[in-house]
Amino acid sequence: MDETSRRSLELHEQLHGKIEVVSRKHVETRDDLSLMYTPGVAEPCRQIQADYQKSWELTRRGNLVAVITDGTAILGLGDIGPAAGMPVMEGKCALFKEFGDVDAFPICVDTHDTDEFVRTVQLISKSFGGINLEDIAAPRCFEIERRLKEVCDIPVFHDDQHGTAIVVAAAMINALKVTGKQMGSVKIVINGAGAAGCAIGTLLSHMGFGNVVMCDVNGIICEGDEGLNAGQEAISHITNANHEHGTLADALRGADAFVGVSRGNLVSREMVASMNRPIVFPMANPVPEIMPDEALAAGAEVVGTGRSDFPNQINNVLVFPGIFKGALKARAKEITEEMEVAAAKAIASLIPEDELDPKNIIPSALDKGVADVVAKAVAEHVAD
Repeated sequence: MDETSRRSLELHEQLHGKIEVVSRKHVETRDDLSLMYTPGVAEPCRQIQADYQKSWELTRRGNLVAVITDGTAILGLGDIGPAAGMPVMEGKCALFKEFGDVDAFPICVDTHDTDEFVRTVQLISKSFGGINLEDIAAPRCFEIERRLKEVCDIPVFHDDQHGTAIVVAAAMINALKVTGKQMGSVKIVINGAGAAGCAIGTLLSHMGFGNVVMCDVNGIICEGDEGLNAGQEAISHITNANHEHGTLADALRGADAFVGVSRGNLVSREMVASMNRPIVFPMANPVPEIMPDEALAAGAEVVGTGRSDFPNQINNVLVFPGIFKGALKARAKEITEEMEVAAAKAIASLIPEDELDPKNIIPSALDKGVADVVAKAVAEHVAD
C-alpha cells in the first residue's frame, strides 16, 4: 500500500463516508414542524399533483443529481461490485457539491442485467433533476445510456464517456494553438476503444479536428471490421478516413496527436519520435501509456496526463459539475452534442492565449471557477 492509499484509507475510516444529508431549515418549533412536514406539506404535494412542473420549484430535485453505478468498471479495478464502488460514488458526489454547488446522491445498483438496471433508474428518476452514470463497463454502458435517454425526461450523462471527451477536446483545442497546428488538418490517434475512447473519437470528429483513427488491442479499427461492439461499430463509420490497417505503431507514424485511454506502458519513445511534432495525451491511470519525461525526450511538444503530479492534468472534474449545473438551471431534458462542444470551448477559453504554453493548456482541476463558466455555456445551448 503506497502512502496516498494509506492516508485515504485512514480518512475514510475517520469520516465513515464523505457526504451527508443536511436540512435546509432547522426544525425547532411546532410551527416549523407544521410547515416542514404535516399538516402543511400536503399543499406542496397537491400543487405538484396538479402541475408536474412544480416539482422543480417545490422540491430539491432541481439541484439534485443521482450518481449511479452497477460496479462493473470501478476506476482501474474492474468489476468489483456495487458496494465496493460506493467510495467512488460518494467521492463524485462530494466533487459535485464542492465544485458546482450541485447536490448529488450515490446509488449503487446490484445487477448485471441491462433491462433491470434501466428499469430501476427509470423508476427512481422522478426524485432527481439529472442522472450521472458512472463506472459501467462497455459495451453495456452504450445501451444503458441510450435507453435511459429514451425513457427519462431529465438529462442522462455517462461521465466516463462524455465528460472525458469534453475535457480532452478542451485540452486539444489549446494544444493545437500552442503547436501551431490547424483545426481540421490534424491526424489524432486514440488508443482504447471502450466507453471513453469511443466518446472522445465521436466528439473530436464532430468538432472537425481532422482525421481521427481509433485503435484497440487488435490494432487500428476500420469500417467493415468483424467483431466490433455497438460503440466501436458506430464510430468506425466516422473515423479512419483513409481506411488504414495495422498496429498502434503504424497508426502513430506521422500522426499529429495521441490520446490514450487504455493501459500503461503501451507507447514507446520510438512511436512518439515517429509522429509529427506530437501532442501526447497518455491518460491511463495510475501508469500512463508513456511517462511524460519519456514522451518529451522523444520529441513531444505538448504532454497531458490524467495525473495531478504532472502539468496539464486532463480531469473530468473540470466538466461534470458545470455540465449539470447548467443543464439543471435551464431545466434541460437532455445533454446534447452542441452542449458538449460549448463546454469544451468554454474550458479551453479559460486559458488566455497570451498565457498558453506547453505546460499550460488546461485549467487546474482545483479551479472552482470553471463550473460557472461551463454552466453558462451549457445553459445557452439548451433547446427551447
